[in-house]
Amino acid sequence: MAMEMDHSFTVPVTPERAWDVLLDVEKIAPCMPGATVDEFDGEVVTGRIKVKVGPVSLTYRGTAKFTERDPDARVILLEASGKETRGAGTASATVRATLEPESGGEGTTATMHTTMNVTGRPAQFGRGVMVEVGGKLVEQFAQNLRQLIAEDGAAGGNVAATTADEADGGTSAGQAAAAVEGEATGTSQDGPGSTQPSPEVPAAATTAASADSINLVKLVGPALLKRVIPVAVAAAGLALLGRWLFRRGAKG
Repeated sequence: MAMEMDHSFTVPVTPERAWDVLLDVEKIAPCMPGATVDEFDGEVVTGRIKVKVGPVSLTYRGTAKFTERDPDARVILLEASGKETRGAGTASATVRATLEPESGGEGTTATMHTTMNVTGRPAQFGRGVMVEVGGKLVEQFAQNLRQLIAEDGAAGGNVAATTADEADGGTSAGQAAAAVEGEATGTSQDGPGSTQPSPEVPAAATTAASADSINLVKLVGPALLKRVIPVAVAAAGLALLGRWLFRRGAKG
């Protein structure tokens, strides 16, 4: 089953920064639900993607290769292909992504055109459902990517603050001396015997991580129901009609 899809999303960084982020495959791969990178040599990505269709879990293993990277035009062309590890299903795609400054803002708009071909069990859902799945996946990827960028920015701010504190040697030395004196006189605000709570150490920022697998039913449940309900209603109608005809035949 072949199809074409168009999607776009925005990230809160300049096109120059977005270009560097999107080319860092190993870093952004966890932003895509179900994706795992096994190896990346700078050109070819080898990895896996797990898909869940109801109770059935599928794993595709394959490769993706950058066939074009134009930093001036900010255009990326990626060709990917994969095969089920325990089945005959296949998937292949060509993705062309362009980065442009966001109109009226400081962010970047990424536009993607995808040509995809899928065989096997997922193809049974039809083009409509698969296109909706693609849209949901791009939404989740963009959300995770924005979170990743925000955490990187926060980490950068913390590094800058630490550098500034280290540069202020006199103040730091004075604070250290005061702390030592306080411990010697028993006036420390924390530690053994203190009535003050110990300062909380902020937990490390959680990197945007992918789900274990792509749950197609969860992603497009309403769309599936729209397809299943009419079929179920028609089947029920035929069953009732058959039962009525059978009774009439029996009476005759």
